[in-house]
Amino acid sequence: MTKELRKKIAQMVHDSKEGHIPSSYSVVDIIDCLYTHVLRFDSKSPKWDERDYFILSKGHGAGALYVVLHKNGFLTDEDIREYSCPGGILGGHPDTTCVPGAEASTGSLGHGFPTATGIALGLRIQGKNNRVFTLLGDGECNEGTIWETALVAARQKLGNLVAIVDFNGSAAQILPVDPLADKWRAFGWQVFEVDGHDEEQLARVFSSLNYVLEGIPTVIIAHTVKGKGVTFIEGHGKWHHRIPNKEELQQIYAELS
Repeated sequence: MTKELRKKIAQMVHDSKEGHIPSSYSVVDIIDCLYTHVLRFDSKSPKWDERDYFILSKGHGAGALYVVLHKNGFLTDEDIREYSCPGGILGGHPDTTCVPGAEASTGSLGHGFPTATGIALGLRIQGKNNRVFTLLGDGECNEGTIWETALVAARQKLGNLVAIVDFNGSAAQILPVDPLADKWRAFGWQVFEVDGHDEEQLARVFSSLNYVLEGIPTVIIAHTVKGKGVTFIEGHGKWHHRIPNKEELQQIYAELS
């Protein structure tokens, strides 16, 4: 199924001439796993009181979020066709004011994680058992707001909060964040490391968590490959924000088939 999701992402970016294919391919397996195995939601009632919250702090990977929301009934075929087109509700970054299922408007790195933490704290204060999940990029972990928020979450004992770090090596190009797991532990978080493209590993670690209202917050460091699934896109380089032409789109489809 994630191959089909990857095809849809490439088609959206090709048609609209907007989007980040490698970043979306890096996280689509994680987001799909969350919606398939973990999150409580009602696509017909996106603001359902008992829902779990998912916030894509790494907002430029929005293509991955959109195709998973579409798969689960939040978005229509027309919404996908109108991605980044005049009159459409889907832009290059999620907009909570018009995208069903988008819990926060993200894109400026370092903003989604604090928002998720604020929601988790609010739920804890109200005694509600909703869980909060947020997905960050490893490069985003160089933002000061990430570590300020990590301290707050640990101090407030937000056991209902789970952060997932898309560790695809982006940070290593300029300012490495290693040893990332040790840093999160030093800030008071429970840490797990998994293959971010392995559905079984992801589902296993999500199912092992306690999700208590007052406890240690959890971070899952997901080791991923930027552009995963298409060999000539994988890695760091010209494909970061490149739009595939018709021939390249056919090559993408061929590899994913």
